Order: sequence, then C-alpha cells, then structure tokens
Amino acid sequence: MLPLILASTSPFRQALLNRLALPFITAAPDVDETPLADESAPQLVLRLAKAKAQAVGRHYPQHLIIGSDQVCVLHGKITGKPHDEATARAQLHAASGQSVIFYTGLALYLPEQHKINAICEPFTVHFRHLDEAEIAHYVRQERPLQCAGSFKCEGLGIALFERLEGRDPNSLIGLPLIALCELLRDAGINPLLPA
Repeated sequence: MLPLILASTSPFRQALLNRLALPFITAAPDVDETPLADESAPQLVLRLAKAKAQAVGRHYPQHLIIGSDQVCVLHGKITGKPHDEATARAQLHAASGQSVIFYTGLALYLPEQHKINAICEPFTVHFRHLDEAEIAHYVRQERPLQCAGSFKCEGLGIALFERLEGRDPNSLIGLPLIALCELLRDAGINPLLPA
C-alpha cells in the first residue's frame, strides 16, 4: 500500500480520517483558494480539492494524496468562515429557518501515475427557526469562528437543525468518508481488509 497523506492541517479532517484506521501523515497544501469568475460552488471545491492534492504530491511523488475542500451556500451565495462572533451571529440569523447546502470536494491523487479521481459530495442542512438568544448562546458556547456556516455539527450545533439531508454526515465536517472509501478501494486500498 502506498503511504497516505492528507493534504490538510485541519484537526477535524484528521479526526475523521483516523476513523478508517489507516496510517497517514498530513501536509499543508500551498494553494490560492480564491474563486474564479463565474465558478460554481461544486466547480470550486472540485478544483481546490484537486489542487491541494497535487500541490502536496509535488513533494511526495511516492504517496497517495487526499485533498478536500468545502464551501457553504446560503441563498445561492458562498458563505465563508465567520472569523468573529458578530459575523457568526449574522450567518446563523441568515440561516434561521432556511436550507443551507454544503459542497465538499474530495480528490485522491496518485502522483506516480498522474492519476486523480475526484467527487463533489453535497449535503443539505435544514435549520430550525432560531431566536437571537439561541444564536448568541450557541456562538458564545461553541465559538464556531473557523467553521463555514458558523456551526459545528459534531457538538451543540446539532440543536440548530430541523433535519439533515445527504449521503454522508461526515461531509459536513469536511471529509466524506463513504466517498473516500470508494476512491480508496478503486486505488486498491480497502480499509476493511488488512494490508
């Protein structure tokens, strides 16, 4: 089995990949994440997932590289990380009673073969109607300032939702494991079978 590298320093993605019980290391990709003109959210995450994997692959040609990128779309517009409490509260206020779509791009790159496979995994979050006190308490409690959409579904954020809709809830955290297992099996790696 080729050694695995996760092209991300996200502790959330690392924790998800650890669930597959495969040895891996991480590397920070150096990629400009600026959207291109007229680029849709799915196109953006696919391009960036591939770019991240390929950027790391230049330094690790004998490895198998996992790249991932995610955006949150509300009212047809990409919503980024809030970075401060006021923006987090505003994002949650805008999402209240609405449906928000998360698009997660996933790429698996084999540098030696110049082969890359990629998918875009959508996941929809239907928010409850939230009042200002709920939003303020949530932001103070969880401080989701580095999370697209201003929530952490693996924590108290689950209380914000009416329902979730999609194939893999792990994609909300940034690494769709069901799709990753499919890509790994296509590359000859089955997490359920010993190497």
